[in-house]
Amino acid sequence: MSRTAQRRRVHRRLLPVAAALALVGPLVGVAAGAPTAPRGSLISQDRPATASSTQGRSTPPGAVDDADLTSRWSSLASDPQWVQIDLGGPAAISRVRVSWERAYASRYALQTSTDQVHWRTAWSTRTGTGGVTDVRVTAAGRYLRLLGTRRATRYGYSVDELQVYGTVTRPAGRSVPAQPPVTGVRPSSGHPTPTGFHEFQARCRATHDRMDDPIAFPGQAGASHQHTFLGNTTTDARSTLASLQAGSTACLAPGDRSAYWAPTLYDGSRAVDPVGPQVIYYKSGVRDYPNVRPFPLGLRFVVGNPKTTSEQLLAASVEGWECGTSYGNADFPKSCPAGTELNIRYQAPSCWDGRHLDVPDHQSHMAYPVDGRCTAAHPVALPMIEVKLAYPVSGDLRRLHLSSGRGYSFHYDFFDAWDPATLAALVTHCIDGGLQCDARGYDQTQPAKGAALGADYRLP
Repeated sequence: MSRTAQRRRVHRRLLPVAAALALVGPLVGVAAGAPTAPRGSLISQDRPATASSTQGRSTPPGAVDDADLTSRWSSLASDPQWVQIDLGGPAAISRVRVSWERAYASRYALQTSTDQVHWRTAWSTRTGTGGVTDVRVTAAGRYLRLLGTRRATRYGYSVDELQVYGTVTRPAGRSVPAQPPVTGVRPSSGHPTPTGFHEFQARCRATHDRMDDPIAFPGQAGASHQHTFLGNTTTDARSTLASLQAGSTACLAPGDRSAYWAPTLYDGSRAVDPVGPQVIYYKSGVRDYPNVRPFPLGLRFVVGNPKTTSEQLLAASVEGWECGTSYGNADFPKSCPAGTELNIRYQAPSCWDGRHLDVPDHQSHMAYPVDGRCTAAHPVALPMIEVKLAYPVSGDLRRLHLSSGRGYSFHYDFFDAWDPATLAALVTHCIDGGLQCDARGYDQTQPAKGAALGADYRLP
């Protein structure tokens, strides 16, 4: 038994039996006039969940759909509060089952949304009794929200499990072969002279927010949670390599028409975008840095995922979420000094299988190096992208959440649309050359080495 479960069991033993029974309520509560719902298909388990607040790290929103009745989400002790689940695509919802912990709502509603802005009430009650409430609904939307407006106890709202049944439309994955594939490559075991740096920067602004994802949901506008897009100004659900190449860019180097996107940060219900050019590092992820080659045109992948645990985020990020002197945070810090920015830097895998530009899971054609080397399954060393995003938020950060969930659900997508000659010049001069370059491919500490690009950030 977990420590959380033990604490809850001990606390319940302290309650008088009659009071405990009153708090638990009936086994099944059904809305007046609504018959018990059919089973249907469970579509909410292990989906990204967010909430208006949480009592602490041991009661996160993700506990409401983890199929574990010994875990729970609990809010701060104030009204109103909410918890919501991203179902992953347009859904037809037929049933919702709420398993309350002892701190339940006497008034609450079940609501759906397609955009997390406009909500429709599918069912509500003013006489909630706690326990297990199982109702049939006829509703549609990508997001299901439980909105509590009056607490039945002096504690916050506490939900053991929120289960949504119905059908959901999610895209089928596909593989995109590299043409031609890169074959006959063995993982490099070279040990060149260490230089300390082997990198250049792409500096790109955030341009727009959309509920699109051309990698995970190609051609399906509005099917994703909200993303903030950087770089290519035309990126949307219908984006292809050809459309990105024909588009414009908000990167300093006109040759970088690549698309970068990450889940949108919210302060309560207000979207917060990074301001100004964001630093996207292109580095060597392997010891043999002269062996790094440019991306194959059209390569795309997803770094991390919304289900990432706090431990996984800290393993892939540089310092987790950081501001001021606070760093190493898997989740958002509760506050930042006034006037500072909230930052995160997250590193991508840099070893490629040489055969696919994309695969159904959008990840397994790429891998992280092992002990500074690529492996036989992913032998081709490519630039390691390290996205650094800086958000203009400070002070009290307890209302922050991502469109994908808690802070540790951070992830990002990359769709390569670099001009091949421009990218090759930067990789050769800066990464293979062991330099610390800016967006022009210029190392200020070694000016005699020159720059890869001209003053206009174009090939000379």
